Amino acid sequence: MTDTNWQTDNTLCDLSHLGLLTLSGEDAVTFLQGQVTNDVNALDGSNTHYSGYCSPKGRLLALFLAFAHQGTIYLQFSQPILAATMKRLKMYVMRSKVDITDVSDDMVRFGVNGPDASKLVTEALGKVPKQDYALVQAENSLIIQLPSITGHQRYEVLVDAAHAEATRATLAENCISVEQACWDWLDIQTGCPDVLKETQEHFVPQMLNLDKLNGINFKKGCYTGQEIVARTHYLGKVKRRTYLASIAATEQPMAGDKVFNDAESEVGQIVKAAPNLTSGFDVLIEVRVEAKQAGGITWQSTPVTFKDLPYSVADDQTES
Repeated sequence: MTDTNWQTDNTLCDLSHLGLLTLSGEDAVTFLQGQVTNDVNALDGSNTHYSGYCSPKGRLLALFLAFAHQGTIYLQFSQPILAATMKRLKMYVMRSKVDITDVSDDMVRFGVNGPDASKLVTEALGKVPKQDYALVQAENSLIIQLPSITGHQRYEVLVDAAHAEATRATLAENCISVEQACWDWLDIQTGCPDVLKETQEHFVPQMLNLDKLNGINFKKGCYTGQEIVARTHYLGKVKRRTYLASIAATEQPMAGDKVFNDAESEVGQIVKAAPNLTSGFDVLIEVRVEAKQAGGITWQSTPVTFKDLPYSVADDQTES
């Protein structure tokens, strides 16, 4: 860890740990609509949304931040699972007129966060979005507003490769450069989940709170895994949820690590973890609702201390 204080500084983070796919062609929207949990038709060029990509058993293979721009659909997600996800998507294209392309190197992405982030991005690029998950186009770039901690603003900037270094240099004049751990920590604080290589096929979308994050459209029609996702919703019970927590440990918890209750029974797992600013690590942790209510949950014998998410997650196992 550095002396950088993520709670007070304006920070600039390289986001190359995220991959970026494009889907283009006249059948791109129809094709993707049959693959993911959210409504692709709702992407109108001014917004982004989460969308899960499930196995036939309703387990998440990937979690996309999706948006549309100039007739092309963009899917951003964990870089280490991009190649396998791209291959799987292409398997189902068949005769559809869809081109799926890895553009991770064509658009440079970095994150800006801090108390002055809105001002700094506006000065560098001329504008910013006005609400979370909104998207605006600026010269040679796209800008997405993401949830951040109280008193801060957070943006992802996507810039074509030819102009990336100049934009980065402008922002770096008033920002401290930070590593991925800072961005992961911000995701954790804001309850933004992820599917990593270690946790593929571990979660039904509701386990990661995608229904609370507008990441599932229950009226859009069929898609792979839809039956399981819909059944969970319409039966009215979500028995496992993702929560914000901290763990006062010296060793970093890793995605997929199991957590246990007082009886040493496995009750959940780590979704995402990052060092915090005091001691130990902050985590998003998927846990059985009843186990969270009972308390006494540990990771490698270290107590898990739960915190409040910035959005509501029902704890009574009953969904409206």
